[in-house]
Amino acid sequence: MEFKITTDKRPAGDQPAAIARLVDGVERGMRHQTLLGVTGSGKTFTAANVIQAVQKPTLVIAHNKTLAAQLAQEYRDFFPENAVHYFVSYYDYYQPEAYMPVSDTYIEKEAQINEEIDRLRHASTQALLTRRDVIIVASVSCIYGLGSPEEYAKVHKKIERGFAITRAEMLRLLVSLYFERTTADLKPGTFRAVGNTVEIMPTNERSIYRLDFSGATVQHITHIDPITRAVVAEPDVFFLFPAKHFVTPEDERKRAVLDITAELKEQLAVFKKEGKLLEAERIKRRTEHDLALIREVGYCNGIENYSRHFDGRVSGEPPYTLLSYFPHTADGSPDFLTIIDESHVTIPQLRGMYAGDRSRKDTLVAHGFRLPSAVDNRPLNFEEFEQSVGQCVYTSATPGEYELTHAIPPVGQIAEQIIRPTGLVDPEITVCPIVERGNYPGQVQHFIDDAVEVIRSGARVLVTTLTKQMAEDLSDFLSEKGVSAEYIHSDIKTIDRIQILTDFRKGTFDCLVGVNLLREGLDLPEVELVAIMDADKEGFLRSETALVQTIGRAARNVRGRVTLYADEITPSLKKAISETVRRRELQLVHNKKHGITPQTIVKEVKDITEQMRTEHQEAVHTLMRIDEARYAKNPKAVLKEKRTQMEEAVKILDFETAALLRDEISALEERAIKKQN
Repeated sequence: MEFKITTDKRPAGDQPAAIARLVDGVERGMRHQTLLGVTGSGKTFTAANVIQAVQKPTLVIAHNKTLAAQLAQEYRDFFPENAVHYFVSYYDYYQPEAYMPVSDTYIEKEAQINEEIDRLRHASTQALLTRRDVIIVASVSCIYGLGSPEEYAKVHKKIERGFAITRAEMLRLLVSLYFERTTADLKPGTFRAVGNTVEIMPTNERSIYRLDFSGATVQHITHIDPITRAVVAEPDVFFLFPAKHFVTPEDERKRAVLDITAELKEQLAVFKKEGKLLEAERIKRRTEHDLALIREVGYCNGIENYSRHFDGRVSGEPPYTLLSYFPHTADGSPDFLTIIDESHVTIPQLRGMYAGDRSRKDTLVAHGFRLPSAVDNRPLNFEEFEQSVGQCVYTSATPGEYELTHAIPPVGQIAEQIIRPTGLVDPEITVCPIVERGNYPGQVQHFIDDAVEVIRSGARVLVTTLTKQMAEDLSDFLSEKGVSAEYIHSDIKTIDRIQILTDFRKGTFDCLVGVNLLREGLDLPEVELVAIMDADKEGFLRSETALVQTIGRAARNVRGRVTLYADEITPSLKKAISETVRRRELQLVHNKKHGITPQTIVKEVKDITEQMRTEHQEAVHTLMRIDEARYAKNPKAVLKEKRTQMEEAVKILDFETAALLRDEISALEERAIKKQN
């Protein structure tokens, strides 16, 4: 299928000119183009029109999971008939393996994997290997190691009606594809066998495929809804990909074991020559233990540290990543478009990943915790990243030095998008003191008084602080003063962050307090007032770029305005205010010339967490929505009723319902405690 935008929206403002310029640049082979678009000018819609025009598979890179989820939802709205997927790190919690020589402290790797995000990652890679109308919205995890796309694709199976295979052979095939057998409810990457049927839940979707066998053939295929057990379809064929991205054939595994053994021998010789007997004993015990597990079960904790041997790569060769799954031309050149969203933040992030990872690995190797090949289990360095992507479009209201220096003809260009389709202009800015002076109450009380007036009008308020602790403390203080507020920062789990933003847009609460996550790319048209606490504290969070981005949060509402709390006008403040005033004047002149009346952006509120919830979480969430109003009126009665229902479910051995009720009770109680505090 071709990329096809399905929307009533039409390019307006500066969008038509920007689209034409960028499409022309792609067609002329430009490697680096920058879309310099002010906040709220519709950069995502412009990018979508470019994708439709050039018809190339596209990678969109965002600098955090929250923004990536929002972008994925926007692209799905634009391209409902095409494959739009979400690819981010599947860790809810991740503590990397490390060693601190100063205190002789070894920290073992600890990780908690989100199974639903892992499913979405498989959906991304499988879409890339089976079709071309694909948009993958990814975080910077796209430059980290992933299994070989050749091996991943090579072992996938086309299961069709009449396929010659016995039930026993099918079970062995599923195990060889890293599927796990279960007798309980199916989850992605598992299967169960009953009689002459085998039920499989692939890794990329929450659906069941039931295979009915007759002798040595697949007689029938049924696509089943996993919750209702209703028949969705009776397909003639479906494709079965492995349940893990790292796929190693048996002969390659044996070769890898020999290579690891040889490397161990070399490293032991090095340590003994240097008189490092402790390090030699340490690496010998660990590697031999890992090798024993690999021989017996094909896996060990930290197996990714041996990935170079399993992939057959030479030392220093870049790992396979998500970029490897995108199409390439016959000569190996990338055959896809890359859009780097909020590039002034994303580019530095991409640049910094390799050095931090290498420093940690070098320490582990030097002290005998890992073999030297562990350093090749790494993200791409920036030069490798540049070679792995094709033509790039950088989008930002404040492009960085890299984008501006590369966007020079003939290899690149800049497309400006200052005039918004809605006629909205950059917000008015007011500067207020931080400290209390005379009748002036200080920044916190002044903000509260201002926020109360805005909230009364039905709008929402955004306020940024310098630290996480300040965000939490201010949120609590606002709640005490009668302003319903929530905080958000990097310690909040991915799905919870997205849920908070969705609730904010819905009006569940009125004031959102944050630190850095609120700066770039968050589309919140309900926000009328943006306040920046301690705006004169020069630094990363109060640089010219950060200030312009934060000010832009108020540019999606016709009544949007910004309050900067500062006791002095720093160079960053001066530049940010000056640039905002410059853009505002250009926009006002354009509106007057064309008789345009600005209009607040109207955007449907969608719960973008739904794609990432497990069935259990979704069921709990649904129950909470049903019972929330009753709970608000009489919490004790609702909790008593729920506990009674839970006990009744246990008595009849309906443990699934009991678990749902248990988790709903916990969630309701947790929310109540949070509101009380």
